[in-house]
Amino acid sequence: MKLAAIDIGSNAVRCQISSVLNQNGHVFFKKVEYVRYAIRFGEDVFNSGYIPQNKIEKFVKLLKAFQLLLDVHDVDHYMICATSAMRSAVNAPEIMKRVKEEVDMEIQVIDGEREADLINKVIFNFLDERNYLHIDVGGGSTEFNIYVNKEKKACQSFEQGSIRHMQGDESMELWNQMRHWIETNSKKYHLSRAIGTGGNINKIFEIAGKTPGKAIFRKQIEEVAAHISSMPMQERITNLLLNPDRADVIVPASEIYLSAMKWAKLETMLVPAVGLKDGMLHALYERYHPEPFVIEKIN
Repeated sequence: MKLAAIDIGSNAVRCQISSVLNQNGHVFFKKVEYVRYAIRFGEDVFNSGYIPQNKIEKFVKLLKAFQLLLDVHDVDHYMICATSAMRSAVNAPEIMKRVKEEVDMEIQVIDGEREADLINKVIFNFLDERNYLHIDVGGGSTEFNIYVNKEKKACQSFEQGSIRHMQGDESMELWNQMRHWIETNSKKYHLSRAIGTGGNINKIFEIAGKTPGKAIFRKQIEEVAAHISSMPMQERITNLLLNPDRADVIVPASEIYLSAMKWAKLETMLVPAVGLKDGMLHALYERYHPEPFVIEKIN
């Protein structure tokens, strides 16, 4: 069986196709295709409220290309989810209607709670008996989740992400709300470690030279962020090999991760390199195979 997830984020659109193997209730997801395109809806939507016509044209072409990719890979089932930028775009309904008419694909615009729920489907596999603060920073929103003994106890989504933070599209009131939520729940649940998801923390983890499966210290995140911040944009691209759409948002994103860790008084973070698209694949498998199963591996 092959499944596909198309994640329409505020910074980029991602398409992942995975083969699924089920061995006695143990499920293996094997990535066979992955495409990422920096559409950057958020930089327009968070300023004007609209997705401009030139990006709509590119977006429709991109989905047509993804449709062909799904066809040649004989994908059995797929899911398309859009997050913060499409949630905020005034013209999102007409874009979705055009995609349905021209490409015959259905886009689900999901709220922050649903986004967190999908990511949680795969985060669970990396938790132990410790109490965790899960931090997922996207381009337009940040989701927080509290886990105690592998059970989710609290969650909250805030319309504050790397692009919004980079543009200064925020208020002190929002930051105070985020801080209050984390400090309150940190005391209530005695948090001991963070777990971070999102492309920017994955890249920071990689630049820090950390071994997969090992935790990164908050001080190391601070050092990497300071190093990147000291570099001109072109050096970030040429020396660190960052994509242009990553080079400008990675420092604002790091500020959100670090602030959350400081508010919760956490010194270490796990970075499992999974995200919304992985949760979408999990949800798809769950939909068509409702019998109990255990995810053994996602790559």
